Amino acid sequence: MTCDFCGRQSEDEAETLAWTTSVENGRRRTYCTECSRTHLRAIEGKLDSTWW
Repeated sequence: MTCDFCGRQSEDEAETLAWTTSVENGRRRTYCTECSRTHLRAIEGKLDSTWW
């Protein structure tokens, strides 16, 4: 799995269970835990990742 924001990759399924997913403009996006923590307010506010 690859983070759609920073490009981090992980093959460990247990680690990716904590990753955040969202749907932006009909496309599913996945974010690693670090990006999720950094941009938590923007994610909760449902801002597109282009505004982060």
